[in-house]
Amino acid sequence: MCGIAGYVGRPGAAAPAVQRWGETLAHRGPDDFGIAVLDRSGVSVGRDVPRITPDCDAVLWHRRLSILDLSPAGWQPMSSRDGRWHLVLNGEIYNYVELREELKALGATFHSTSDTEVLLEAWQRWGAAVLPRLVGMFAFAILDVRERTLTLARDPFGIKPLVWSAGPGWFAFASEPKALLELPGLSRKVDAQRVYDYVRFGLTDHGDATLLEAVRQLPAAHGMTVPLDAPVPGAPVRYWELRAEQTFEGSFDDAAARFRELFLDSVRLHLRSDVPVGAALSGGIDSSAIVTAMRAVEPNLELHAFSYVADDPALSEERWVRLVAERAKAVVHTTRASAGSLQSGLAALLRTQDDPFGSTSIHAQHRVFELAKQHGITVMLDGQGADELLGGYLPHSALRFASLVRQGDWGRALSYLRVASRTPGRRGLALWAAEFLVPPVLQGPLRRLVGQELVPAWLDAGWFAARGVRTDSGKYTFGRTNRVQAEQLVRATTWSSLPMLLRYEDRNSMAWSIESRVPFVTPALAEFAFSLPEEYVIDDTGLSKAVFRRAMRGLVPDEILDRRDKIGFATPEHDWLLELSPMVERLLSSERVARMPALRPEVMRAHWRGMLEKRVPRDFRAWRWLNLIEWAERVGADFS
Repeated sequence: MCGIAGYVGRPGAAAPAVQRWGETLAHRGPDDFGIAVLDRSGVSVGRDVPRITPDCDAVLWHRRLSILDLSPAGWQPMSSRDGRWHLVLNGEIYNYVELREELKALGATFHSTSDTEVLLEAWQRWGAAVLPRLVGMFAFAILDVRERTLTLARDPFGIKPLVWSAGPGWFAFASEPKALLELPGLSRKVDAQRVYDYVRFGLTDHGDATLLEAVRQLPAAHGMTVPLDAPVPGAPVRYWELRAEQTFEGSFDDAAARFRELFLDSVRLHLRSDVPVGAALSGGIDSSAIVTAMRAVEPNLELHAFSYVADDPALSEERWVRLVAERAKAVVHTTRASAGSLQSGLAALLRTQDDPFGSTSIHAQHRVFELAKQHGITVMLDGQGADELLGGYLPHSALRFASLVRQGDWGRALSYLRVASRTPGRRGLALWAAEFLVPPVLQGPLRRLVGQELVPAWLDAGWFAARGVRTDSGKYTFGRTNRVQAEQLVRATTWSSLPMLLRYEDRNSMAWSIESRVPFVTPALAEFAFSLPEEYVIDDTGLSKAVFRRAMRGLVPDEILDRRDKIGFATPEHDWLLELSPMVERLLSSERVARMPALRPEVMRAHWRGMLEKRVPRDFRAWRWLNLIEWAERVGADFS
């Protein structure tokens, strides 16, 4: 896990900014750093290369967080023996041991035990054809001085970030936007569609766009090549795609047995590390499975788990955390959060995330990683991704109903609706299902009927219309097939929900120089999950993760597996915002908002007063307002 950045073209006036990138990304890799500079005389690689000059051809930066092979042999940028290739890697290739043995059989020799050297050797032999064979989380750049190209690649789910920008005669990339924003003259013009997607629906990190038009991201499961002599990035090329195709024909028990095998194998791979490994533990099914699986595959592991405990008894999962810790023989460390800690840490959290984020639960997560850092943990395993693969969020229960309706199985659909609606929190199941059953052209009128307008009064409809913004939820699509459930869970995994959760986790963990790993998020597990009959995932009573619950029997305590509620690192967000009311009102009345014509501050203030007086439903909109306003001020966003 590291920080990487690079520049192609003559830096000119940007040279001082490029020189600073090593410091800008230092939190991602505090253990070491390296730089490669290509100029007319060739490539200089080291820690003490000459300062970046305005007329060099390419620069690669690397900040190292040492995880595998802590010796100098794992240092980067790593160069091939013939000097043709120069690689910087952020992340881990978990199956590097198996790939190394395969390469040895082909005659390769190795001088380190790092995954970076395996990737470099594999690229020399197989080129981009190696990408679908990599099991891991990665973003890397490889400079080919013979062909004079720079190639970038990102892992299948985009666990590791890679953003880029380009202009006349230059191209730049980095692990975080904050590095690119140091480039002089980089436009701050906002992407109006992304502003709408975020402030209305809380959507971020989907596709290749960001909130700023000048900053793009390489999509997950893609590679991209940039010629050094004409640094215009080529079109990203997809190397892997997740599909919702039912191919599994075995029984439910067969599926559970196979899921257990795949999951334990994934946890085993994710434990490969030369530094201490811990886990984030919320007390829910997913993190509990991670912790108990860690103990199962590594009986002698010194296992530490870290959790946020809410002060509100309705949100606290402390008893579940303690139950799992006892089963796994793990040492538990807990932290708490409050409106005060949010207010005092908000500026730092916004700088950490670089972009607006969805809810105050990200503050709780940030404190969990801080706690792990205090206890000397460098690698953490986390249950991220299971909810998307296995329909774990409450609104996902509507997907099963929608699928049965689209398949014309009205008897099962009505039975499902009757039974599933009895579960607390699912009374609006039929209305949720309308997202997947009503054609897009009718969704606008339907939303107006239920008070969920696509363009509420606090947004300036004219500003968005003038910029051609598509005003729909973007979250869902009217199903192309009758497998609505699988289709929409694939969409959540690859487009809407998971990508932004992975960004939150990457930024929060790296702020504390911790590598966070997500064993659920692998092609093997995802492909298997979406090959299953839909009722294996969400059963006919509305029970989510049905096959996984069965798979974990005997490993995770039954009391955890039988839970139907879902909390996670939930925070009392609305109560916190009420406590922070003076700050909210100050921001909504500030000059900052006046410089954001996309918003209508007078309507926002009226809505806020309605929330305070309980005349208007409390939801996430106020948090998004604050995030967007603070972000716009920090980056100097241009709404003209």
